Amino acid sequence: MISIDGRPVGPHQPPYVIAEMSGNHNGSLEGALDIVDAVAASGAHALKLQTYRPDTITIDADGPAFRIGDGHALWGGENLYHLYERAHTPWEWHAPIFDRARGHGLTVFSSPFDPTAVELLEKLGAPAYKIASSEIVDLPLIRLAAATGKPLIISTGMATAGEIDAAVSAARAAGCTQLAVLACTASYPAAPAESNLRALPLLAGLTGAVVGVSDHTPGLGAALAAVALGACLIEKHVTRARTEGGVDAAFSLEPAELAALVAESTRAWESLGEPVIGPRPSELEGLRFRRSLWVVRDVRAGEPVTAENVRSIRPAGGLPPDAVAQVMGRRFTRDTPAATPLTWDLV
Repeated sequence: MISIDGRPVGPHQPPYVIAEMSGNHNGSLEGALDIVDAVAASGAHALKLQTYRPDTITIDADGPAFRIGDGHALWGGENLYHLYERAHTPWEWHAPIFDRARGHGLTVFSSPFDPTAVELLEKLGAPAYKIASSEIVDLPLIRLAAATGKPLIISTGMATAGEIDAAVSAARAAGCTQLAVLACTASYPAAPAESNLRALPLLAGLTGAVVGVSDHTPGLGAALAAVALGACLIEKHVTRARTEGGVDAAFSLEPAELAALVAESTRAWESLGEPVIGPRPSELEGLRFRRSLWVVRDVRAGEPVTAENVRSIRPAGGLPPDAVAQVMGRRFTRDTPAATPLTWDLV
């Protein structure tokens, strides 16, 4: 169990839903603030940003190494620097975004991508930090974020078990006592078939941390399935409307879908219950209406039991239906009116 901004997060709590704004503000502060309002209205627990400048995440170079492959579904052929220039959230926007979120009572934090981002977020009082999948190998950055003493969430897209262990070890050695680790497929959008959600229990065993999912698949299905496998946190990108476009809009949820995720993930968690088999408390009334053997017409003492005077019907109270072969042909011991449960003393 960990706590983010005063809210407990763990297996015994409903899933903690994080809405990732990323670059879906489309370069507009007004658009960013609209997303904050929509996230707050959805009931999501937290809004997350990404804190970088193009120059803090890459350099302005244009060789093949600095371009996304032509086959990429969303950003094929784009120059990294120009993509991050288009997608980043200007640092001067962070304070008004934080203020708007807090005005709604909405937790807000971010993914820092370098030490200057951590410095900015510390000044803003960020209550937690998220390490993005590509940065899981940046152990100095992980140590710096962990040393703040804030809860730390690490996304594991593309990472091997060894890389995950190294990141977790670095975080803990630097003082992190509240750690969550997210399963993630770092492709955009991600195919549900590549989610490998059955690895969530393995991830929990490997790290000893609270686990969740950073989900880039379309829709809600993968995120809800993750809850059944132990996900305590769900991170999804959010946009005002996919028709507005934007760097991540194609795999982002719209506000109504985000609200549905909050509601349905809670229902999914509630439905897990306990590993027991047997009647539930709410089923006790239903037990009264199981089938049993009843006398269905008036009979006289000495009459034989037949299919016409004894049947398996609802409610319970009589002999079990499987006793019918044992009672057929026996004779009634006394006069018995219809609507009497059949018991051994009557035959």
